[in-house]
Amino acid sequence: MTRDADSSLRVAAVPTEHPYVRAVTLDADGVWVRPEPTVASRPPGQWWPPVLLDPEYLRAHDREFDVLHLHFGMESVSTAQLRAALYALREARIPLVYTVHDLANPQLEDQAVHLAQLDSVIRAADELITLTPGAADEIRRRWDREATVIPHPRLATGAPERAPIEPRDPADAPHREAVVGVHLRDLRPNIAGAAVVGALAAAVAALEAEGTSVSVRLRLNESVRDQDAAGEIRSLASASPALHLEQGPRQTDAELERWISDLDAVVLPYAHGTHSGFAELCWDLGVPVLDTGCGYVAEQHPDDVTVFRLDDGGASLTAALASVRPADPGDRRALVEHRRSLRAFESRRIGEAHREVYVRAREGIA
Repeated sequence: MTRDADSSLRVAAVPTEHPYVRAVTLDADGVWVRPEPTVASRPPGQWWPPVLLDPEYLRAHDREFDVLHLHFGMESVSTAQLRAALYALREARIPLVYTVHDLANPQLEDQAVHLAQLDSVIRAADELITLTPGAADEIRRRWDREATVIPHPRLATGAPERAPIEPRDPADAPHREAVVGVHLRDLRPNIAGAAVVGALAAAVAALEAEGTSVSVRLRLNESVRDQDAAGEIRSLASASPALHLEQGPRQTDAELERWISDLDAVVLPYAHGTHSGFAELCWDLGVPVLDTGCGYVAEQHPDDVTVFRLDDGGASLTAALASVRPADPGDRRALVEHRRSLRAFESRRIGEAHREVYVRAREGIA
């Protein structure tokens, strides 16, 4: 990413300080990403609701950037304000690029407002980006719009100032039994926590009866949004010797990466959604994923994702767990290094693809 605003295409990203948003322009030559606007009354690091979706702010600062790139955060403003912001952009002749991460919003149970906002933004955007061919096909079917497919960038140790998280020492022995992890986070609306944990308890019991042991690590944030679901998860975990529940403060990026790195597979507990940054992080760290078949997650890394269903009596989950093998630490380390090299090459292509979209958007509105 070029640092000189005077000689670059100036992009205002919503939000700026997000690992994905930083990563996609890391190697975008000729692109300068405007710093996140600050609001004195907000705690440090809180970017929502986005200042750049305030129509009055846009009118006052419309000469400070060439393109607005919306990623996340529109659910934190009203649909009326969002539409007013889109109108202000059109008035100022500032092109809008929108990356369609979420055709279904993982932060919401009721999708009605999200769908109305999605419809407004997709119709108004000068250029659309999405992460998978399946999502692009759905956008084409629903809105008759073409989206440029640009794959998800590397997330593991994305901050340049941080040393990479290393897998376990190659001299270590593999786990004695397969260790599978489920990160339930704060039980946000798209996490089917109790359903997935209950299915896991039944599946590991079935495997144990056949002589195959699988250990399941459950991670839950200290602060959760659904206390009833958290209570049910605690009960399920206490009833199964194979399930081990850890509950504590929200992990830092480094702590999360270390937690994932010590697993042989990760189960994604999603009830709805479109894409998964968590799946990308697992790929970076060499850890295969078992997925509920939600959205287009399986298209992100088809060779590393096994899909199971929650409505087949546990057959597909049991089969998926049976396929997990304890990872050899030396092989894992080699895989992580290989993927790190692939990501470095891919980063340049992702940056160039974004620059091309920005140029196209700017030329289209000129």
